[in-house]
Amino acid sequence: MSSFLHHLALAAPLFLLVLLGYLLVLLGGWTKAVSDALGRFVFGVALPALLFRLMSDFSQLPPVDARLLVAFFGGCLIVFALGRLVGAFVFRLDGVAQSVFALGGVFSNNVLLGVPLAKLTLGETAMPAVALVLVFNALVLWTLVTVSVEWARHGSLSLAGLGKTTRSVLTNPIVAGILSGAAFGFTGWRLPGVIDEPLRLIGQAAAPLALVVVGMGLAQVGVRAGWREGTAISLLKLVVQPLVVWLLARALGLSIVETQAVVLLAALAVGVNVYLMAQQFGTMEAAVATSMVLTTALAALTVPVVLTLLGAAPAPAP
Repeated sequence: MSSFLHHLALAAPLFLLVLLGYLLVLLGGWTKAVSDALGRFVFGVALPALLFRLMSDFSQLPPVDARLLVAFFGGCLIVFALGRLVGAFVFRLDGVAQSVFALGGVFSNNVLLGVPLAKLTLGETAMPAVALVLVFNALVLWTLVTVSVEWARHGSLSLAGLGKTTRSVLTNPIVAGILSGAAFGFTGWRLPGVIDEPLRLIGQAAAPLALVVVGMGLAQVGVRAGWREGTAISLLKLVVQPLVVWLLARALGLSIVETQAVVLLAALAVGVNVYLMAQQFGTMEAAVATSMVLTTALAALTVPVVLTLLGAAPAPAP
């Protein structure tokens, strides 16, 4: 019980920042233009700076077992298939709606929630594992749902659609920050102080600003209809996916740190990309919006539970 309370106390300030962002829009009158601008800064500058600086010292970071990708994305594939079955047989959804429904069960808010939470609760030793998942996350999951939707619509795949997905991922600032930082790290050079210090200062702002942006985004999406489907997505996301990823991590014999990292990422709230996909295909917007709000609120309690069950030790103070 004391371990749970400890992790709850660690996570609570982070989720209070999410609440702050929510209230700034709901009560403070902050407009969508403000939140969009702040989001662009966080996603395009602050988080890439944090991840570049982390990966620039790549040679000094602990080695990462690439099998963690099998545990994480293998779990995503299993839960995605399960989500499609639930969508088809429980909610009688068509193929496109099934794909979006299933994506909600596997696509975490890994960047805006995952990076700050992992950094605070698991420490720097877990960040290489988190970064490796981030590099492949959007590419694998967007490709998965694109294939699923194309097959549902046409019974075949579109190379143009897959090419567009690949290009968008490779030009993603987060992925670019990780890959360029790792490339610099392989040189064995050290960042000059005149560059390292600004990156450090910007990186310090990344985590709290990212969480505020999450809250602002939730306030703009709002809670809508589709409660039955939204609740089912939330159950898949917060319970089924972390359980499946944990089982695969155990079966593969991953280290404690890598297991903690991938399960934490699997246990996070539904990511905003799922809502964007729902809008793009014109289906399940209400259910996905509901699941985003519901999973973010519940994660304030479920994440400390997951960390406690994993036996995560408190991260050392920076």
